[in-house]
Amino acid sequence: MLSARAAARQLPRLAGRRTFATVQDAPLTKKVEMTPWEKGHFINYQKMNENLNIVRQRLNRPLTYAEKILYSHLDDPHGQDIERGKSYLKLRPDRVACQDATAQMAILQFMSAGMPSVATPTTVHCDHLIEAQIGGEKDLERAQSINKEVYDFLSTSCAKYNIGFWKPGSGIIHQIVLENYAFPGGLMIGTDSHTPNAGGLGMVAVGVGGADAVDVMANLPWEVKAPKIIGVKLTGEMSGWTAPKDIILKVAGILTVKGGTGAIIEYHGPGTNGLSCTGMGTICNMGAEIGATTSLFPFNDRMYDYLNATKRKDIGDFARSYAAELHEDEGAEYDELIEINLSELEPHINGPFTPDLATPISQFKDAVKANKWPEELKVGLIGSCTNSSYEDMSRAASIAEDAMQHGLKAKSMFTVTPGSEQIRATIERDGQLKTLEDFGGMVLANACGPCIGQWDRRDVKKGEPNSIISSYNRNFTGRNDANPATHAFVTSPDLVVAMTLAGSLNFNPLTDTLKDKDGNDFLLKAPTGEGLPANGYDPGRDTYQAPPEDRASVSVAVSPTSDRLQILEPFDAWNGKDQMDMPILIKAQGKTTTDHISMAGPWLKYRGHLDNISNNMLIGAINEANGEANKVKNQTTGETDAVPATARDYKKKGIKWVVIGDWNYGEGSSREHAALEPRHLGGMAVIVRSFARIHETNLKKQGMLPLTFAEPADYDKIKPDDKVDLMCTELAVGKPMTMRVHPADGSKAFDIKLDHTYNEPQVEWFKNGSALNTMAKNAGQ
Repeated sequence: MLSARAAARQLPRLAGRRTFATVQDAPLTKKVEMTPWEKGHFINYQKMNENLNIVRQRLNRPLTYAEKILYSHLDDPHGQDIERGKSYLKLRPDRVACQDATAQMAILQFMSAGMPSVATPTTVHCDHLIEAQIGGEKDLERAQSINKEVYDFLSTSCAKYNIGFWKPGSGIIHQIVLENYAFPGGLMIGTDSHTPNAGGLGMVAVGVGGADAVDVMANLPWEVKAPKIIGVKLTGEMSGWTAPKDIILKVAGILTVKGGTGAIIEYHGPGTNGLSCTGMGTICNMGAEIGATTSLFPFNDRMYDYLNATKRKDIGDFARSYAAELHEDEGAEYDELIEINLSELEPHINGPFTPDLATPISQFKDAVKANKWPEELKVGLIGSCTNSSYEDMSRAASIAEDAMQHGLKAKSMFTVTPGSEQIRATIERDGQLKTLEDFGGMVLANACGPCIGQWDRRDVKKGEPNSIISSYNRNFTGRNDANPATHAFVTSPDLVVAMTLAGSLNFNPLTDTLKDKDGNDFLLKAPTGEGLPANGYDPGRDTYQAPPEDRASVSVAVSPTSDRLQILEPFDAWNGKDQMDMPILIKAQGKTTTDHISMAGPWLKYRGHLDNISNNMLIGAINEANGEANKVKNQTTGETDAVPATARDYKKKGIKWVVIGDWNYGEGSSREHAALEPRHLGGMAVIVRSFARIHETNLKKQGMLPLTFAEPADYDKIKPDDKVDLMCTELAVGKPMTMRVHPADGSKAFDIKLDHTYNEPQVEWFKNGSALNTMAKNAGQ
C-alpha cells in the first residue's frame, strides 16, 4: 500500500473569511434540495456524516475521499463487512440517471416489478437516438419523427412513475447531470458507462446496467464489490496547449484499458485546484476507458464556482459546511499511486482502435510514419459528453479565430457537438458558435451522435482506410462510423481544431508553422478560454418535463404490434440440474467489447424490443474457428450461419449453449442488452479468461452464469466444435465449478475448473432465473 500525503487543503480565502468550516460547526440539518428541478429531495449530509462516524470508529484509519462517499451511503454501516477489493457493499444511492436507449429496458423491467413510482429520484435523458447527418435542427426533427413511439413511451412512463424527463434536444445525459443534478459527496448510478463524468463535481457516479438501476428505483440497495482505490496525485499547473483531457490520456497510457478494473481513480494533490470543474468532469468521464468503477476529484472552489454559475449556490454553500469530509484524510492509503506533474505534461493523442495507446504530441508524427497510419485527416470532431464545456468551446473558438485572421479555415471536414442546450445557447449568444461555423464547422444536435456510432457518414466507403480525430472518449474499431478501417484518434478539442486546420496527422501546433493567405509562415497562438461564461449561462429552450401532480390517470404508451417496444416476459427459473452436452455457440477470439456483443448504431432503435435487438447478438465477435465475424457452425446441422440465427435454432430445439471468451470480455458501454440477448436466445453461461465488471454483473442479473477459467491457459484447450457439461449444482459462494469438455475429435473428455464471483443473493438470482424474478418473488407476486 502506498501512502499519499494529503495536499494543501486550505482553499483560497474568499472575501476575508474562512473557506471551510469543520463538520462539527456545520449546520448539516439544513434542508437543501438536490436540484432546482425537484421538490422534496434533500441532500442528506447529516445522515452521511452519521454513517461515516460509525465506519470511522470501526475501521480506525484514515479514509480516501471515495471511501468516505461509499461508506457514508452504506445501507448498514454497523454490520457491513468492509474490505477493499473483496467485500460486497450494499449502498443507497442518492439518484439514478438513464439515457433513452437503456431507459427503455430499465423502465420495462421496472414496470414488471409492479410499483406505483420510483423510490429514488430518477431522470431519463433523450440523447442516444439522434443520428448525425446534415445538422442539428434537421437531424433532431428526423429523430423525433423516427423515434416517436419510443419518445412517447418514455414520456408517458416517466410521467406515470414520477421520473424527470429531458426531451430530445436537451443534451447529453452526463452534461445535463453535471449542470443540474451532481453535487459534492453524493452517490449516483447511471445506465451509461460515462456516468463518472459527475466526478467533476466531487460525486461518486457509477455506470451500471439497467437491472442495477431497476433495483434502486424499486427501493433495493445497490450492490457493488468494494473497489480498490488508485490515487493520482497532481502537482504543478497546466499551460499552453495542455488541457485537462491530456491528464486522462496520460493515465490511460499508464493503466491501460484493464488497469482501472475494480478500482476507483481518486485525483488529489495541489494540481487539482487549478482545473476547472468541467475539466475535472472530462477526466472522470474518460476514466471509463481504463475500466475504472468511477473517478472523482475533491471538492474545491472551482466546483463551488460552477455550482454558483449553474444556479445552485445553496448547494455550494451547503457543501462548504461539510467540506471537511469532501476530500481524503491526511495519510489516506491508496492501493496504487500515480504522480503527474502538470507543469511537465505534454498534450497527448491516443489511438487508433484503443483508447490507451497514448502518444505525446512531440512523438506523434514519428508514430504516424512508423505505423503507416493514414496521414491525411478526413474529419475532426469536437464536443460530446467528454469535451463540450464552455471552456472547451471557447478555447477551440480561439484557435479557429486565430487561423481565420490569417485567412485559413478547416481543411478537413469539421463537426461540433454541443453537450447540452444550455451550452449551445450560451456559445451562440457569446459568439463561439458562429466562429466555429465560419471556420467550417457543421453544428450537430445536442446529442451523442458520432461518439456512439450515430453518424450517417458518407465521405468514405466502408473498408477504406482513413483517419479521423475527435475530442470524444472512445475509439474502438468501427465505433464512430461502423467502418473497421477508420483510424480514430482521441485528443483535446484544441488539438482537434489545430489538426483539422492542417488537414494532416503530421502537424504539431506547438512547433510547426502554417502558411497564411499571403504565403507567410505563422505559428498558431496557444488556446485561451474562460472556464465559465462571464454573463452566466443561457438556458436556451425549455426541454424538461416534470412528472404531473396526478399520475394515476396517465397510461403508458406501448403498442402490442410495435417493432420498437416489447413488454418483457420473465425468464425461466433454473431446473436444478447440471447442464449436459452443450455446444459452444462461438469461441470468441481477442477483444470482445459490448460493441461486439450488442452493436450500437442502427441497432439502438430496438433497445426496447428484446427479440428484435437480439438479432445483433455477438455479430461483431471474431470466431476463433475461422477468424471471421458472424459466421459460426451449427453443431446440429453442420451448416454455417449467423450467430443469432444459430442460437435461435438451438433454442427452438431446446438446446442450451455457452460462449467461450478471451480477456476483459464485455468491456465498453454498460449495455445490459449484451447480457439480455444471450439469455433470451437460450444461453446458459459465458466462460472467459476475465470479465469487465459491469458486464459480469449484468449477466448475473439476467440469470446467466459468468464464469472464468481458474487457469487462463485452459482457454486454449477448448476447440470451437467441442461439447461441454456444466456442473451447475456445484454453484456455491467461494467454490469453483467444474466444466467437462468432450473434444470433437473423439479424444478423452477432461475437466476444467471455473471460478466465479457469486455471493449468496446472486446465487438466488441464478436459481430464480433472474434478479427481477427474485424481486417479484420476494414481493409476493
